[in-house]
Amino acid sequence: MTVTNAQIRAALDRYLARFPDERDRVGLLEQALAEGHDLSSRKEFRIGHATAGAVVVDPDNRVLLIRHRALNAWLLPGGHLEPEDTDLLAASLRELAEETGLHPQHVHPHDGTDPAPIDLDIHRIPANPARGEPEHWHFDFRYLHRASAHGVHLQTEEVTGHAWRSPAELPAPRLAARLAAVLGEPDGARRP
Repeated sequence: MTVTNAQIRAALDRYLARFPDERDRVGLLEQALAEGHDLSSRKEFRIGHATAGAVVVDPDNRVLLIRHRALNAWLLPGGHLEPEDTDLLAASLRELAEETGLHPQHVHPHDGTDPAPIDLDIHRIPANPARGEPEHWHFDFRYLHRASAHGVHLQTEEVTGHAWRSPAELPAPRLAARLAAVLGEPDGARRP
């Protein structure tokens, strides 16, 4: 079973109910949904496609970042949807397990069983002529998870390193502020 546009719409609706001030920022995603684009397909390039990410927080409220090999950048774990994904939350857990070795028995959704994404990052992906991919957009639904273990085992084909960082060190100020609010920490700083 693949993630459907109805499921993506439901996740977007939960997100906008939680963060109503974001409505103006999600116009491209709204357009792709309205036009019936196959947002679960990584081959959907008319506007772009959905991806799923994991914001993983350890017991010390540090966030897991990975060093992405191809982009040579520190990112949150995540990636493209696969045909076997049943929903966006499951896709975020699958990507987390694939890239870091942290399996679902070591993490749990911060918000329970039907969480709203903590963030929806919409970013442009440059063209990749070697793969025959034009420039397009990623609609990255990011879910907040709590980790009960630090046993990271990297998938070295895609990831070259990992680090547990304070939310204040995240390169995304909007996400850092949201994590600070959720975790009850001023300015995203880590508790001593």
